[in-house]
Amino acid sequence: MPEPQNFQNHTRYHAPFHFVFAPLALINLIWAIYNLYRNPGAGELQGLVIALAILMAGFLARTSALKAQDRVIRLEENIRYQKVLTPELAKKAEALTPGQIVALRFASDAELSGLVQQTLDGKFEKGKDIKQAIKNWREDHLRV
Repeated sequence: MPEPQNFQNHTRYHAPFHFVFAPLALINLIWAIYNLYRNPGAGELQGLVIALAILMAGFLARTSALKAQDRVIRLEENIRYQKVLTPELAKKAEALTPGQIVALRFASDAELSGLVQQTLDGKFEKGKDIKQAIKNWREDHLRV
């Protein structure tokens, strides 16, 4: 069984993307730049354009998947807010940014109300600040 999740160990890497695709795409881009520098020509320029397109396509695919996950998290947390928060605070929570909602998902039900109110009051600048303030971590092993 994995160790309990907390602020220090909650960051996840998606091995196929972070350790295979990204390094290979960057090496390919560097190689294309090197080839264009050493042998300027239309074929080498085309190789550079293709290398850039591959890199961009991979990162767009990754960010699109993360945006979809953020939307699901927002929906899940809005349902959770209706169950856990007072109706007034749940209504105010509509003003939270997606990044704040994503960070607050780690808060236990017991401390959610206080953290939502503090976030709305402007106590936390970034999602990282919210996560560091969480005392009872609610684990999320599904996001990649």
